[in-house]
Amino acid sequence: MAHEMTAAAGTHGEEMQGATHLVPIRVYLTIFSILMILTAVTVGVSFIDLGPANTLVAIVIAVTKMLLVVLYFMHVRYSSRLTWAVVGGGFFWLALLLFMTLADYLTRGPGWLRYG
Repeated sequence: MAHEMTAAAGTHGEEMQGATHLVPIRVYLTIFSILMILTAVTVGVSFIDLGPANTLVAIVIAVTKMLLVVLYFMHVRYSSRLTWAVVGGGFFWLALLLFMTLADYLTRGPGWLRYG
């Protein structure tokens, strides 16, 4: 029995560590296709002048792509609640950092950056 488990685990002799979640290759190809489409949209939108909305559109697309990568390629979607809590805590601190940085940047008066 132990020999069968070792043979099934792989050629390196490691033991099986429980059930793993197998994601169909179709899911990976779909997510990859969506990421490529969003990349093309990002490039296309960069040539359109949307005024102040350019940054907002770029951030929305980037966050969407980040969520797809984290959820599917990093397998967070199929992970335990502890993994969700750790990932959520990381994003909470990132959001706090960005909020505080933008709060400082947006409250500065005109002419705060001088060249020369």
